[in-house]
This record gives sequence, structure tokens and C-alpha cells, in this order.
Amino acid sequence: MGIFGFFNKEKKESLDKGLEKTKTSFFNKLGKAVAGKSKVDEEVLDELEEILISSDVGLETTIKIIERIEERVKRDKYLGTQELDRILREEIAALLTENQSEDQTAFDLPPQHKPYVIMVVGVNGVGKTTTIGKLAAQFHQAGKKVVLGAADTFRAAAVDQLGIWAERVGVPLVSHGMNTDPASVAFDAVKTAVDQQADVVLIDTAGRLQTKIPLMNELSKIRRVMTKVIPDAPHEVLLVLDGSTGQNAMVQAREFTKATQVSALAITKLDGTAKGGIVIGISDQLQIPVKYIGVGERIQDLQLFNRQAFVASLFEKNND
Repeated sequence: MGIFGFFNKEKKESLDKGLEKTKTSFFNKLGKAVAGKSKVDEEVLDELEEILISSDVGLETTIKIIERIEERVKRDKYLGTQELDRILREEIAALLTENQSEDQTAFDLPPQHKPYVIMVVGVNGVGKTTTIGKLAAQFHQAGKKVVLGAADTFRAAAVDQLGIWAERVGVPLVSHGMNTDPASVAFDAVKTAVDQQADVVLIDTAGRLQTKIPLMNELSKIRRVMTKVIPDAPHEVLLVLDGSTGQNAMVQAREFTKATQVSALAITKLDGTAKGGIVIGISDQLQIPVKYIGVGERIQDLQLFNRQAFVASLFEKNND
């Protein structure tokens, strides 16, 4: 795995373990679909379509993958079923490449933005606050000066949880407590980050998707007040999604992209599900890069998404 540079043995093992359920489910079904078949025919493609949909790749993305394989079958006249893994791997890698920005290799920040302002959005229960805590820990470990802002002020648990993370990581937290104005917390957090010459500030926001209009207004207001301190803030709007909810994550993603501009995705809880295909579907359908994936409980199990490593891990069943 040296070709992935930063992708060391421990990270690779963590990724492989995190994708195990998806991989096992996918290849068991694929094995049954091609059993006794020598070539990729209509029947195999129909089975493959069902397998991709049941892995939560999503209908539109599945159709795109199937059409690309059909093109290759036409072009090459004959495709053996033993080649299907390789072709699938190539087509999924190509699809991710089209919709991803360049793979990051470390917890770096753009040097032109200091502090780099990340506004984190997502519905309650997806692991949003935990993701912020893990990001803070990894930026801190990378030698960055981090500030946290507790602007999810409607849930006492969110404010308290972020406080625990701030203490655990050893970074400052800007909090006004519960039931306070989220925009005012965001303003103070960005101002504190500027005053302390921090490298990055992570702002937690409320995730109440049921009441869409107030949420849209609130997110707009948070963005607006941040620009009073840093005119081009936020530099990144990170949407956190729970991968184990499959197509529900896609629905949430679509709703949030209506509510606010989203520039990056974090997909969590992939280790607890066979629905890892959602990473491919969301990246394809939303044309928003997946930046982080959660493949376990530990801090380092929130990984920078590396498309090469992801596809390699997904298809590595024969190389163990």
C-alpha cells in the first residue's frame, strides 16, 4: 500500500476492518450471481444491479455503473465473470475520481486562510459532535492550534459533549451554554480564533431538519455573522452523515444542500453497516467531495477519505 503515501499499515487495517461488513455482503452476493457463469451476460448484469442497490449505492449511480459495464461488454465483445471484479473496481474508482477533489494526505489546512473556519452541519444522532471532537484531536495532533464553538445550543448534550472533547483534547471552547443565540456563539468563536491566532475553528450547529425554514434562516444567520469577523468565512461547510442509515443519509444530504451551501462530507459509522456503498452514491449524486469517513470508535478511525485506498479495500478479498 506504499503507493498511497500517508496510508500506513494501521490506517489500512482500520479501513479494512471498518468496511468488512459491506465487503462481505457485497462479495457473497456477487459470488452467488456469477456462480456457474463464464461470461458477463444480461442475467449477471441484472443481478449486479440488485447487489449494488442493496449495498446502498443508490439507483441513479447503479444505473450509471451498469451502463458503463455494458459499454465495455459491447466494446470487448466477450467479458469473463472472473474479470468482473476488476472492471467494477475500475468503474467505481473512475466514478469517485470524477466527483472527488484531490485526496488529502494529512490534516493540513490551506495556508491562505488563518484561521480556517469550518462550520459543521448535520441532523442530531449522526455523530456530528463526536466527529468535531475527533477532528479537533487530529488537527491538534498535527500541531495545529484549534478553537471549538458550541453553537448547537438547543441540546444540552451537544454543548456538554463538546466541552468534554475540548477538555480531553486540550483546546479552548467558546460556549454560551444552552438556549442561547447560536450566531452569537459562532461570532465569538471566530473572533477568539482570530485573537488567539488559531489555525482552525470548528463550529458545531443545530441539526433540526424537521423545521426546515427556521434551520435555513439560522444557518444563514450564523454564516452572516461570521463574515463580520472574517469576510470569506466559513471556508468549509462540512455535512456529517450516518453511513449506516443508507438512503436516509442521501435524503438528509439533499435537504441540507437545499438549506445551506455544503462543500465537504463526512460519512460516519461505516463499520457498523453493510451499506458502505452509500459513499459512492452520495459522492456521485451530490457532486460534493467526501472528505472524511468514520470506520470505528477510536479518534484515528475518523480518516481522511482516500478514494484509491477505499476502492482497494473494498475489492481486496483475493489479496489477503
